[in-house]
Amino acid sequence: MRTQSKTATVYQSPDRKFTGRIDRRLIANFNWTLLAIFALILIAGLANLYSATRQDVHHDNRFLLQLVWIFVGLVLMALAFSINYQLYKNAAFYVFAAALLMLAATFVMGYVAHGAKRWLILGPVRFQPSELAKLAVVLALARFFAENPTDEGMGLSDLRWPLAIAGAPIALVLIQPDLGTAIMLAFIAATMILFVGVRPRVLLGAGLAAAAAAPAMYFFVLKEFQQKRIRTLFDPSLDPHGAGYHIQQSLIAIGSGQLFGKGWGHGTQASLEFLPEKHTDFIFSVLAEEWGFVGGLIALALFFALIVWCINIAMESKDHFGCLLGVGLAAFIFWHVAVNIGMVLGILPVVGVPLPFMSYGRTSLLTMMIAVGMLLNISSRRYMF
Repeated sequence: MRTQSKTATVYQSPDRKFTGRIDRRLIANFNWTLLAIFALILIAGLANLYSATRQDVHHDNRFLLQLVWIFVGLVLMALAFSINYQLYKNAAFYVFAAALLMLAATFVMGYVAHGAKRWLILGPVRFQPSELAKLAVVLALARFFAENPTDEGMGLSDLRWPLAIAGAPIALVLIQPDLGTAIMLAFIAATMILFVGVRPRVLLGAGLAAAAAAPAMYFFVLKEFQQKRIRTLFDPSLDPHGAGYHIQQSLIAIGSGQLFGKGWGHGTQASLEFLPEKHTDFIFSVLAEEWGFVGGLIALALFFALIVWCINIAMESKDHFGCLLGVGLAAFIFWHVAVNIGMVLGILPVVGVPLPFMSYGRTSLLTMMIAVGMLLNISSRRYMF
C-alpha cells in the first residue's frame, strides 16, 4: 500500500509497517554533518596511509587496496543507510547467531597468521568474523534492551542474558587468541549495559568481582606474549627488542614530530622502517611524526566531533531501539579510537586495535563504514515515526 503527502511518499506493507524503501524525507533529513566529518577523517587517513607505505616494498600496494575496500565500504554503507533500521531489530538475533557460527568456523577452517586463527577465506577474500561480531553484539543488545526495558536499573538476574550475549563471542575470540577484539567487545557491551542502567549494589559487586578475577585472568587466561605486553607497558626497557620495541619506536616517532611535524612524506621512523605495523596499528604515530602535535590534535578533534555527533544522533532518535543502536555504534567507534591512541602513546598495552578509517584493513574498515551507514539511517528517520 502507498500513501502520499505533499512532501514525501511513504511505502508501507499491508500491516502498516515500513518496508524499507527510500522516500524523499530521507534526503531532506540527511545528516550531512556526520558525512562531512567522516569524509575528512577518511581523506586524512588515505593521505597518511600513502605516506606510510609509498617507500615500503612490502606494503606498497596497501594504498590501492585501501581504495578498493573504501569503494566496497561505500556500497555497504549505502545499503545500511537505505534499509529501514527497524528491520535490523527483526534480524538482530539471526545476525548474532551467524556471527557466532563464523567465529566457531575459524577453529575448523580458519586461516592461520601470526600464530592465531582469526580469518576465514571466502573465494579471493579473507575476512575476520570477530569484526562482524562487534556489530552483531550491538544489534543483539539493542534489541534485547528495547524489548526488556527497566526503570529502576538492572539487577543481577536481569544481567544474565546481556552477559551471555556479550560473553559468548568474547570467549570464542579469546580462544583464537585475539585479546584486542575481546577487549573491544567487552567495552562496547559494558557501555550499552551502563547506558541502560545497573543498580548500584550490582555495579559495585561486579567491580569487586572483576578486580578479584584480574590476577587469575593474567596468569591463567592470557598467553605469555600477552602477559609480556602488559609488563612492558610499565617498563618498555624490560624487552626493548621484543614486546617493548613497538611502544619505544612509537614514542620516538610521536616525539620527533614536535609542534608542526617533519612534513608529509618526510617521517624518518616510517620511511626507514623503524616503526612496526606503521600502516595498521601505529598509523597515528606516522601522522604525529609528519604533522606534529598540531596535526595530531586536529585528527583527535575530528574523531571527537564524530563521536559527539554519533551520540547526538542516538539521543535524538524517536524510538528506544534506535537510541540503543546509536549508543552501541557510538561506543563501537569511540573505544577503537581511545584504545588505539592510548596504545600508540604508551599508556595502554599493545593489543592490535586499528584506528577507525585510518588504519589499513579489510573487515575492520568495512564494519566501521557499515556503522556510519546505520547512524545516518537512524538520523534520517528520526522524523518518520
